[in-house]
Amino acid sequence: MAYSEKLANRLREALAHLPEVEEKKMFGGLAFMVDNKMCVTAGKDRIMCRIDPALHDHEISKKGVETVKMSNREYKGYVHVNEHVIETDEDLHYWIQLALDFNKVAKASKKK
Repeated sequence: MAYSEKLANRLREALAHLPEVEEKKMFGGLAFMVDNKMCVTAGKDRIMCRIDPALHDHEISKKGVETVKMSNREYKGYVHVNEHVIETDEDLHYWIQLALDFNKVAKASKKK
């Protein structure tokens, strides 16, 4: 699945103020790594955010938001946010801020 350049550019712009952002192709999209940790990704018509698992159930109750599922497994703390619910910069920044807040305490994946 190719990712949306429009979404990628919006994420790129929203994260431009941060010193440690790296882009990596993964999960069929473009991931934005902050401090060597996956923070948010651009997909075809949605973004994926890594958020505090304690906030997960509350956030997935919102329209256009769902738990990330891969290989029939649900990942608490990872949410897909449909493009139609992040049309405004304010809406997009809400999700980016949730991801950045959790990024401060999230553990980085172990290097292979």
